[in-house]
Amino acid sequence: MERQGHSEMESILPESYSYIKLLTISRELLVTHIRNTQCLVDNLRENEYFSAEDAEIVGVCPTQPDKVRKILDLVQSKGEEVSEFFLYVLQQLADAYVDLGPWLLQIGFSPSKLIQSKAVVNTDPVSRYTQKLRHQLGRNSKFILCYSQKEELLLEEMYSDTIVELVGFGNESLGNLDSLACLLDHSTGILNEQGETIFVFGDAGVGKSMLLQRLQSLWAAGQLDAGLKFFFHFRCRMFSCFKDSDTLRLQDLLFKHYCYPEQDPEEVFAFLLRFPHTALFTFDGLDELHSDFDLSCVPDTSSPWEPAHPLVLLANLLSGTLLKGATKLLTARTGIEIPRQLLRKKVLLRGFSPSHLRAYTRKMFPDQAVRDRLLDQLEANPNLCSLCAVPLFCWIIFRCFQHFHSIFDSSPQLPDCTVTLTDVFLLVTEVHLNRTQPTSLVQRNTRSQTETFSVGRGTLHSLGQVAHWGMGQNLFVFSQEEVQAFDMQEGDLQLGFLRAMPELGLGGDQPSYEFFHITLQAFFTAFFLVVDDKVSTSELLRFFQEWAPPGEAAATSCSPRLLPFQCLGDSGLAREDPFQKKDHFQFTNLFLCGLLSKAKQKLLRHLVPAAALRRKRKALWAHLFASLRAHMKNLPRVQAGGFNQVQAMPTFIWMLRCIYETQSEKVGQLAARGICANYLKLTYCNAYSADCSALSFVLHHFRKRLALDMDNNNLNDYGVRELQPCFSRLTVVRLSVNQITDCGVKVLYEELTKYKIVTYLGLYNNQITDVGAKYIARILDECKSLTHLKVGKNKITSEGGQCLALAVKNSKSIIDIGMWGNTIGDKGAKAFAEALRNHPSLSNLRLTKNELNDEVAESMAEMLKVNQTLQHLWLIQNQITAKGVAQLADALQKNTGITEICVNGNLMKPEEAKAFEDEKRIVCF
Repeated sequence: MERQGHSEMESILPESYSYIKLLTISRELLVTHIRNTQCLVDNLRENEYFSAEDAEIVGVCPTQPDKVRKILDLVQSKGEEVSEFFLYVLQQLADAYVDLGPWLLQIGFSPSKLIQSKAVVNTDPVSRYTQKLRHQLGRNSKFILCYSQKEELLLEEMYSDTIVELVGFGNESLGNLDSLACLLDHSTGILNEQGETIFVFGDAGVGKSMLLQRLQSLWAAGQLDAGLKFFFHFRCRMFSCFKDSDTLRLQDLLFKHYCYPEQDPEEVFAFLLRFPHTALFTFDGLDELHSDFDLSCVPDTSSPWEPAHPLVLLANLLSGTLLKGATKLLTARTGIEIPRQLLRKKVLLRGFSPSHLRAYTRKMFPDQAVRDRLLDQLEANPNLCSLCAVPLFCWIIFRCFQHFHSIFDSSPQLPDCTVTLTDVFLLVTEVHLNRTQPTSLVQRNTRSQTETFSVGRGTLHSLGQVAHWGMGQNLFVFSQEEVQAFDMQEGDLQLGFLRAMPELGLGGDQPSYEFFHITLQAFFTAFFLVVDDKVSTSELLRFFQEWAPPGEAAATSCSPRLLPFQCLGDSGLAREDPFQKKDHFQFTNLFLCGLLSKAKQKLLRHLVPAAALRRKRKALWAHLFASLRAHMKNLPRVQAGGFNQVQAMPTFIWMLRCIYETQSEKVGQLAARGICANYLKLTYCNAYSADCSALSFVLHHFRKRLALDMDNNNLNDYGVRELQPCFSRLTVVRLSVNQITDCGVKVLYEELTKYKIVTYLGLYNNQITDVGAKYIARILDECKSLTHLKVGKNKITSEGGQCLALAVKNSKSIIDIGMWGNTIGDKGAKAFAEALRNHPSLSNLRLTKNELNDEVAESMAEMLKVNQTLQHLWLIQNQITAKGVAQLADALQKNTGITEICVNGNLMKPEEAKAFEDEKRIVCF
């Protein structure tokens, strides 16, 4: 290309380049495409090629094309050096003169060393605005604001990666993302090429907002896609601050309510409209959006100049009706769904894995001695450790530990008994109430928790009133008048539970406020319902209404408002299960159960009249029992394989969480009686490791043997440890797709071999290596009733494969082995062939995608000549050729037991496969 450009110029002037003549020839092109003349004038003046008088001459020209013509006239009149510098400015400021990029490539312009030594200043409005955005986002994302507004931590020092998983439309796993940059990669995880929105979801506190803050920081530092020139970050709750009658143009939303360009906003906006792919929008917290404005009756707007309600602008940005091609990233809590036609990618945040937790611990506690002490306490308290899988709760627990360490540095302690989420939030409330206490080096605060809450009752009641009122209205942002109406004092605001909103210009000169996290608002809502003796029974149970069956819930729901996104597509998505989209109600119920538990009576009797407390406890327990029985009765059931199977829903997980918060053995026993099934299926319920504590709390009261299917959740090793009380009952253990490592498998080995009743063990698609495979082999050796083993798509190599094969050889009960997607190779597969030669029971063996070749096929063929029990052999997607398949086909002449050998996806051409058409038991395609 460069050589072609040079030849064209040589045709203009054979002996030497003439930049003056080049500008003359290209004059029409330059006049058409140069829109920013001020940047050229500024640089020509800066390098003393233009005088003040020259700049004035250009400035008086009436139109932009006239200004370009006058600049060209003056530049050409001043000679070759100035003409060359003119081209150099166009080349260096590619953002300002983007339309001239192809032309500059075509002519192959290469400046001289003299011209390269000249300074070029970028005064282009678009570039200046990009710089301003980077500065603003870099400043806003530099620190993490903690509970106390007095305390900020560097994001770079405190941010820790979490599990970020690409999922399909049905939330099936498509693999984990290696980095945040992959989140914006247009070649990874695309579900719908026409979709505009990357949808990131996860449970409360799992790190959605933190992920966006990290993205902001990376973009501000220039570490994201270089093509992204604009980054606009909005929190969805901001849109609730607008009145129904408010209208804005898109330009006003972006500039007046986010970041205003210092010069030529019209030119900046025009660039954005021309090149929308250079913009990234992030919208945080769709579930926190609230408005009575009915979007369903508002037409779409495709004009960026037409004023519309901000919610209409939001909806049309997400759909691509406005700024089609811009990248949009939307976050929400688990349970929120948006129409598929909007989705480009779907991403699930799963929180900390064990390795992530260790990395985060290193950042929070650089001192190894302190860090080791904390990890020892977490190791001794699995429930507390499982709570740490959620970054928000982990941060709260760590901050409490730091508080104790600073006060009692000789013996920092965390509770060594069972810890619930209510305990954690009571602890953090106590810590922050004690911040107001005067301290000295010689006098430490010795107030008990009871004294702290008694003294702070007025403050807590006011916070509870604000939280409860907002929760009932589905509001999370409060004006100063609303906060003052509940007798909130300035000192109460300084505690850090409420903070001023970072967005400006939404409510005039006075600030708006929000709770630091929506889960904290749920806690204070529950606290108010407990401590206010005027709260009636119906008000106490208000947020439990969604536990009723769908029809009943629709009739009695306490909050009929739904997300105002009917204009995004099928409104049925919003009405299908409204409670599932409002986890803040669920957390309120959970905290209510925790606060009214027997263990909290000592604290509450100083805050609530005894009669009111008894009335509320009695009403809550009665409603809890009735709701659980009704829910279990209405769950779908299937009779299969000798089991009475019940498919539980996510609401059942919340019920278990609430029961666990009570810490009442009586409640757990009654709940266990309500499980009228012997096969409990909890797949795709988004259960976390801490939920295993709640499940065990109920199931250890279940007197019969039980099958438990928890495939496709987020349990990890902590969850396996929390299930320990259940294993004496479990005959079926299905824990596939749960990030379980060898440590979790070791726990399974220790527990399952105690009772030796397991018949089915499913560990497909976890992170098990050869170390874990050896533990599984020992389970197979010792559990004589085990019939089904699924360990596909792990990290098992030939070493682990040989151990498993030997265990299979010695087992008289095993029927089905799934080894799909490992790398056991030839040695491992040959070991399986040897194990099956005279095996009395195994009928199904799946060795798909295990890097097997013709040598394995030969070994399998020799085995098939002897074995008569194997019925299904899968060797799909390996490296077997027609030669290996021929050996398998020959072996079938001596085998009447096998029904299929699947070899599709191997190294065999269609014409080669025709040789096996007569043998129907060979499946080639």
